Amino acid sequence: MKVTDTVLPGVRIIEPRIFGDARGFFLETFQADRYRQDAGIELPFVQDNHSRSRRGVLRGLHCQSPNPQGKLVRVARGEVFDVAVDINPASKTFGKWVGVVLSEENHRQLWIPPGYAHGFVVLSEIADFEYKCTDYYNVSAETGVIWNDPDVGIEWPITDVQLSKKDELLPTLAQIRARA
Repeated sequence: MKVTDTVLPGVRIIEPRIFGDARGFFLETFQADRYRQDAGIELPFVQDNHSRSRRGVLRGLHCQSPNPQGKLVRVARGEVFDVAVDINPASKTFGKWVGVVLSEENHRQLWIPPGYAHGFVVLSEIADFEYKCTDYYNVSAETGVIWNDPDVGIEWPITDVQLSKKDELLPTLAQIRARA
């Protein structure tokens, strides 16, 4: 597998080896020893999630505090633009973001360690998004940052997005900094 570091500490793009022929393909989407050795993912996963969304749906930017979750994300069907944002006011990369296209064609994964906000927008008609989490979902710990915060400046490939009511009310980076 190929592992690429990003500008955010610990956030990595993972490209698994794909074995294919005329019948189709095979790939490992996770193998604990290999992902520990090659990608530095040492935390145990405790929960797997699967969401399906339509074109233009933007989910995020989510995180939990306390109980931050590390996430290993991938797309099984369709295509998304996936984003991680550093929301730790004490970090040198506070407010910086990384974005990568994940698709059923490129088989890429993104490892987002605990403490980062995460979100994605669907670029295809339908996308099945799958992710492993290092901590359990905790509704009382939900937080995040608003998707279009100008202080973050994410260059989303789609601007006419569909958001949940919850995601419309997420705080800005300035509000997060003020709480710290």
